[in-house]
Amino acid sequence: MRHSERRASVTTRFMEDIIRQRVEMQRTIEYLRGPGHNALEQASSLIRSARDVFMTGIGASWNAALSAGALFDVGGRPVYMREAGELLHFSAIPASSVIVVISRTGRSIEIVQLLAKAASSGGTIIGITNSADSPLARQAAVALVVPAMLDHAISVNTYSTLLIAAGALASSATTGFATLVDSLLRATKEAGQFLEPWREQMKESSWFSTAAPYYFLARGGSLGTCQEARLLWEEGVKMPATAMSTNSFRHGPQEIVREGMRFCLWIDQVVMRDQDLAVARDLRKLGASVMLIGENLRQDAADLVCQLPASPRHWQFAIDVLPIQLAAEKLSRLAGVDCDSFRICSYVVEDEHGLLGKKAETSHNAD
Repeated sequence: MRHSERRASVTTRFMEDIIRQRVEMQRTIEYLRGPGHNALEQASSLIRSARDVFMTGIGASWNAALSAGALFDVGGRPVYMREAGELLHFSAIPASSVIVVISRTGRSIEIVQLLAKAASSGGTIIGITNSADSPLARQAAVALVVPAMLDHAISVNTYSTLLIAAGALASSATTGFATLVDSLLRATKEAGQFLEPWREQMKESSWFSTAAPYYFLARGGSLGTCQEARLLWEEGVKMPATAMSTNSFRHGPQEIVREGMRFCLWIDQVVMRDQDLAVARDLRKLGASVMLIGENLRQDAADLVCQLPASPRHWQFAIDVLPIQLAAEKLSRLAGVDCDSFRICSYVVEDEHGLLGKKAETSHNAD
């Protein structure tokens, strides 16, 4: 058996985290309508009474913020979306602002420094985190501490649980969350049951290539998923990838399309479906191989089609990351790379110096 074949048959920690995700997602929803309900209501009240609201995070947490931000827009309560490093170093925070900070560990250097900046600016922090003993949880005026076991390396359960919590906050502060709970529980349960069928589909698919460039395209709330897919490729497959809105891709970047490229498009439940399916058709005519993720799709609409179970309107992003997680894990094994460890990045980035940290910089200067 060749090395690549042996690697393709190995069970990874990444896959183990993906499989247990169905349980963690449901536990999060139950937490939000149970023990976390009061914190959710307090946070919602702060947002409704504030003039200026920021939503921020970094890495996978920022991708989760993008999806939740779309719910604020739908609810007619737009918020300022700023990645944590940009908010920290390049933005003034108006007095009395509310800052929703999303971070799985609550210890990343930008998050810790942002807490101090918010305090000095007179801002109020709402923390959404998986770590009860983190600086974020301790210093936030209101903390939603989502009870999920941390992932082995790549953010899987911590991504999806914080995503659901941030989305719940956005809905609670605008259109209401309580009426969505039962249908969201049903969607996450059914999505968990789709994991094996999706894996079987992927076994037979020619969409996977270790040599092709990958592009990810989406709209609305799924833009966060689209960016998370790019990060999964970079962290798990150790391969460059590109992510952008389907709108933006049609205005110039489409010039890069050539034979053999790989695309994944997320198709919204209602908005721009026909237009995006036309994009998929045209990409195939131009020689690209296309994967589609969405509800009620024809199986012949692309080279690989992952059907999603029904989810609440505007909430497809809560489950549409699962197929692309499986795809990233599969491609990492085909490429023969270790998706369970980081070559350069630490699990928690706790300083702002270079890529290798202060110690490496000090050692280089000494030389």
